[in-house]
Amino acid sequence: MTGNEIRKAYLQFFKSKEHLILHSFPLIPENDPSLLLIGAGMAPLKPYFTGKLVPPSYRVTTSQKCIRTDDIDNVGRTARHHTFFEMLGNFSFGNYFKKEAISWAWEFLTKVLELDTDKLYVTIYPDDKEAYDYWHNMIGLADERIFKFDDNFWEIGEGPCGPDSEIFYDLGPERGCGKPTCTVGCDCDRYLEIWNLVFTQYNRTKDGKYEPLAKKNIDTGCGLERLASVIQQKESNFETDLIFPIIEKVIAISGGDYSDPRQKMAMKVIADHIRAITFMISDGILPSNEGRGYVLRRILRRAVRFGRLLGIQDLFLAGLVDTVLDILGDEYPETREHEALIKQIINTEEKQFSATLAQGMELLNDMMAHVGDDKVLTGAEVFKLYDTYGFPMELTEEIAGEQGFKVDKDGFQAAMKEQQDRARAAHTKVSAKVATPDTTKLDQSKLVNDESAVKATIAMIGKDGVEISEARDGQEVTIILDDNPFHAEGGGQLSDTGVLCAAEGKAKVTDAQALPNGLVYLIAEITEGVLRTGDAVDIAVDKQRHLNLARNHTATHLLQAALRKVLGNHVNQAGSLVTPDHLRFDFTHFSPVTQAELDKIEALVNEEILKNVPVTIEEMALDAAKEKGAMALFGEKYGDVVRVVSVDDFSCELCGGSHVTNTSVIGSFRITSETGTGSGVRRIEAVTGPAALKLAKDESQELQQLAGLLKAKVGDAPAKLEALLAQLKDTEKELAQLKKDAALSDMDSILAAKEDIGGVPVVAASAQADSMDNLRDLADTVLDKLGSGVVLLGMTHGDKVNFVCKVAKGDTKKGLHAGKIIKAAAQAAGGNGGGRPDMAQAGGKEPEKLAEALKAGVQAVSDILA
Repeated sequence: MTGNEIRKAYLQFFKSKEHLILHSFPLIPENDPSLLLIGAGMAPLKPYFTGKLVPPSYRVTTSQKCIRTDDIDNVGRTARHHTFFEMLGNFSFGNYFKKEAISWAWEFLTKVLELDTDKLYVTIYPDDKEAYDYWHNMIGLADERIFKFDDNFWEIGEGPCGPDSEIFYDLGPERGCGKPTCTVGCDCDRYLEIWNLVFTQYNRTKDGKYEPLAKKNIDTGCGLERLASVIQQKESNFETDLIFPIIEKVIAISGGDYSDPRQKMAMKVIADHIRAITFMISDGILPSNEGRGYVLRRILRRAVRFGRLLGIQDLFLAGLVDTVLDILGDEYPETREHEALIKQIINTEEKQFSATLAQGMELLNDMMAHVGDDKVLTGAEVFKLYDTYGFPMELTEEIAGEQGFKVDKDGFQAAMKEQQDRARAAHTKVSAKVATPDTTKLDQSKLVNDESAVKATIAMIGKDGVEISEARDGQEVTIILDDNPFHAEGGGQLSDTGVLCAAEGKAKVTDAQALPNGLVYLIAEITEGVLRTGDAVDIAVDKQRHLNLARNHTATHLLQAALRKVLGNHVNQAGSLVTPDHLRFDFTHFSPVTQAELDKIEALVNEEILKNVPVTIEEMALDAAKEKGAMALFGEKYGDVVRVVSVDDFSCELCGGSHVTNTSVIGSFRITSETGTGSGVRRIEAVTGPAALKLAKDESQELQQLAGLLKAKVGDAPAKLEALLAQLKDTEKELAQLKKDAALSDMDSILAAKEDIGGVPVVAASAQADSMDNLRDLADTVLDKLGSGVVLLGMTHGDKVNFVCKVAKGDTKKGLHAGKIIKAAAQAAGGNGGGRPDMAQAGGKEPEKLAEALKAGVQAVSDILA
């Protein structure tokens, strides 16, 4: 069976057991800032396991794409470590339990995949008599094939937990360590874990007690690549049809030898990493120096470095994407949809890193050559590699480690603390936004979202993730209304805010968030009295804020459409922010947008605004929306029914945000800036409505002020300023010439300082010059007058002194060296310097020692010729 056939067989098997097949969730966790990336099949399903949300089915099966980088150093070195892998899983949310999980796992492995039952072994938790009975009595496994290990218990601190049972496959004695004690649990490769069944049956309390759960859950994880290696009888996951075609492509590009252990490892690393890179970008992750983007950049640059070790000098990573899509594109169509963008981003990032890789390696080698006996690279040195050459710290550590060196990680962390703090805050802050209580008891059919609602009843109040019956003055809580007019934050748009008034209290709504099932909850501060569940409330949404958000969001749609018309269809949204005051739009483009292009983009948007076109919002099936040409948000996950926002035939997008009813409501649109934010990503900031009007007024006042200073009418101000600038330029030229003439008039006194040292004419003198350029020109003129020899000139400039030294080409053959001469002079004046044999320049901090410095330069000439 191929890897794709195994995946399909697994999902169809559990579908036959009444499981709902869900497509893999994106790698970016939804509503879970405690996770950086999805690293397990159960991670996106946590709200269903914790009981906070009602699942779409109480039996679910998935093949979840996962990213893990904890063991990145082992990728390529072992048979089964990966950064990207697929985890097959079947899940029960309070439905079936151990009996079904065990019997179905055995049935799938032995009946569907037809694995040899004599090669299967299991492990269980020692106290789990129930699991033992099912394996021994129901399945019929002998005692000697059931192993009891204390670490067969899954828990992460407080919360749901339970024993687990792992299934192992015996790959044969030839894959083992050969020790007589070799058995399940040995560190060698003989016994391969292929499936883990977790029986979530307890809740661990704060004080460490294990209380039985009323609803017990099943969470299983089965590695697709591992299963494929067993069924296809391959030495490792990398030789399966899920990965090896990529390695074959690398061999073709590099002309390498897969039998060479060092080359083999490099090829495996590249094959693994390009899979991770492709899927991360297809899910909306872009290279950066923070968070998920840093993980992507680290993996990509590691792959480039291993490519260079194979002798590949040209750009090559994007060329491997086709092979990845040939293998996995049918199962994950989102990768094919973003194929061109994936390749462009990879090429841009690889090109940037390739330009500095050689320089960075040269610096790293120099660092290692001059390191102390402890063979530890300082944090400051490693940070310089990161900051200047884009070497992730882990890459430097890996390269240095290959040659026996270590890295001062603490010093590195201290050097980039600011960036680390930002990245950490981006994915570890868990606030009231996710601390919602269990909502499964609510009848969601009675909870509606209605923008026009002005009255509602409080359906639930939560505090720190626990439902409470009332909230008092000063408390921050979550509130769910039965009739909600507040628009939740999403798609880059900030939420509505407002006020709730009950008979005995008031609350200020500061935020609104949506759970994965669409349920909106408010984050509110009780500002007066008390609010209780069941209270009737009067609602006042901040209408001006809501309207300004709608203006900026609709304008964002118009902006994206205009960008694609002016720059091309490669433009895709890479991020956005919609606030009441301004909008920010990040998009894929690989060069700065010119002013002419910005003017055209701005004009196109304003043209649509002035057309007075209705903004239409429709709900339809996802396939129908795609047929209509609706653009999807990059990396976003959509349901079967989507909301389509259209502006005439100019813009059509899938969007759940706030929008104006007519383009004329936007008023006007002004671009305020265009900058780059990362590899192949540009950013435009703009304003609309009242903010655009204020910007126009501010600019008008500034222009009037400028005209007043120029003593001209506003219309004449540009011409008047242009004339003044031209006059200033002419004056500066005249002044520069006067200074040059003044310096040259000093020629006689400079030449008078000439002396003969060992038959070589030498001039060392102070000069009147206002810049290094003029000092160099003067030194050239003096050397021309001499015809040969050495010229050393110095000038004072404020609290500094500068030097230039010139040596005639013929005299450099006598050993005279401008760099050595000027170094002696500069050191005498509290500085340092150097340069080529024929020309050098330097500076000092003690201008009062200029005469002494010139003498030191002359002495250096004497010493060289002596």
